[in-house]
Amino acid sequence: MEPIQLTWMSRGSCRNYPAAAFFPSDGVGIDAARKICAECPVKTPCLEYALAERIEHGVWGGCSERERRRILKRRRESAAAPERETVPAR
Repeated sequence: MEPIQLTWMSRGSCRNYPAAAFFPSDGVGIDAARKICAECPVKTPCLEYALAERIEHGVWGGCSERERRRILKRRRESAAAPERETVPAR
């Protein structure tokens, strides 16, 4: 397994805020964290890291725990779906 690169973390917008801002207890806090993430230059690697590591708490890459669970579920379903063979029309 290839090691996960974490150099992107030092460029995250979150570095300018207390960690507690990304572990909110309510929807208002989640919205505030999303606003910080919205313009972050490392939003995508952050989200992919949280998905790969199955991080269950906090806002990562602009997504809440619930949103990340949905993304993982969709990815599992897509991977499990049998590829359809194309049958030529006669």
